[in-house]
Amino acid sequence: MALFGALFLTLLAGAHAELPGCKIRITSKALELVKQEGLRFLEQELETITIPDLRGREGQFYYNISEVKVSELQLTSSEVYFQPEQELLLQITNASLDLRFRRQLLYWFFYDGGYINASAEGVSIRTALQLSRDSSGRIKVANVSCQASVSRMHAAFGGTLKKVYEFLSTFITSGMRFLLNQQICPVLHHAGMVLLNSLLATVPVRSSVDELVGIDYSLLKDPAASASNLDMDFRGAFFPLAEANWSLPNRAVEPQLQEEERMVYVAFSEFFFDSAMESYFRAGALKLSLVGDKVPQELDVLLRATYFGNIVLLSPAVIDSPLKLELRVVAPPRCTIKPSGTTISVTASLTIALVPPNLPEVQLSSMTMDARLSAKMALRGKALRTQLGLRRFRIYSNQSALESLALIPLQAPLKTMLQIAVMPMLNERTWRGVQIPLPEGIDFVREVVTNHAGFVTIGADLHFAKGLREVIEKNRPTDTREPGASSAAPAPTAAV
Repeated sequence: MALFGALFLTLLAGAHAELPGCKIRITSKALELVKQEGLRFLEQELETITIPDLRGREGQFYYNISEVKVSELQLTSSEVYFQPEQELLLQITNASLDLRFRRQLLYWFFYDGGYINASAEGVSIRTALQLSRDSSGRIKVANVSCQASVSRMHAAFGGTLKKVYEFLSTFITSGMRFLLNQQICPVLHHAGMVLLNSLLATVPVRSSVDELVGIDYSLLKDPAASASNLDMDFRGAFFPLAEANWSLPNRAVEPQLQEEERMVYVAFSEFFFDSAMESYFRAGALKLSLVGDKVPQELDVLLRATYFGNIVLLSPAVIDSPLKLELRVVAPPRCTIKPSGTTISVTASLTIALVPPNLPEVQLSSMTMDARLSAKMALRGKALRTQLGLRRFRIYSNQSALESLALIPLQAPLKTMLQIAVMPMLNERTWRGVQIPLPEGIDFVREVVTNHAGFVTIGADLHFAKGLREVIEKNRPTDTREPGASSAAPAPTAAV
């Protein structure tokens, strides 16, 4: 009975789980590009290692090793891959570090000093980044585990007391190797928990699209890693800025990602586009008025001829007044995605009136317009862009079937007006696009769009438009310690 109750609760929770409107899959094919840029950044970070001074005594010899600096890092073999439960793993083997330090030796009354070069060889590093969702819905590095070891060190001692240094080299290099082991993991912990999180903070979560509408890219759950990809589920919902707490229930088909040939795949359900159109509808943006010279001349003449009987019954002061066309969407448009293509259904009212100066406008007719728009998606940079086209168009009267027959001659001119006056305005806005949740400095290239039943997927490769260090330096926090956390990194596992 207890097992049945647990199963029922699980099914109930699943039934109420929020479906994603947008999904992103990063495949293993992206890791080589990420590795190249990441290792370049990692080399620069490891070169900032500061090793404490090393002092000691052996018999009558007193030595002091100070000002130890890493001059160069050479990564011979490295690999980045996804690992379930660990998310992202970096493994470096057989690397080497070139160092330079100052030596000081005192033996009785003899003193020797100067600078010397050394190398740490057989450097191995294994770092795992655990990714999760924070309280605001943003992806973050939640934990960094690290293992690092230096197998051997060599120092090219010289000078007057070369033989003495060779005698002491075992003690000195062993001590330096121990200190170096202790410094690698804290640097990597800081790079992951602070610097990489500052990069991930550039991913939009809840931001404005324009002055009317915003978009919510909150993660619905922690990223899920497999051996070949990393999947992320985003809310992918638009909302009117004036009603920030409003949300459209997601009853669309959940997008599915199966492909792995490209570096990244992005999927959008019908809900993603429906929430956008309903948000603009609620914001009052889906309406248009054309008055006087804005009405195409040929259409103006045709409309005056069509409604000549109505016009001649008006007073002479109104007959020559400018014509006004008011187009207003009466219900939120809806998107339908099929393998054959994407269409948007729109129902609007079209009012034709005369607007005499300083007098109330005079309505000549009111009709309903049904339209079907085709929509083609594209990714440019980090923006999802849409190109709209008018596929079908129909008008009919709100009054009677007889009046609907009389409107047939207006069908073609009004369709032309929509194509000339309305569609360019819509496309100017939709082609500006909406940003996809990617960090700053990373863009999409070479995209391929595929339509499915209820959702569309876009496969693309990634391109670093800016260097990783450039973006991180721009967004580096002033206080590098994590909020509410100790500045000390977890104790590394290091071989001495």
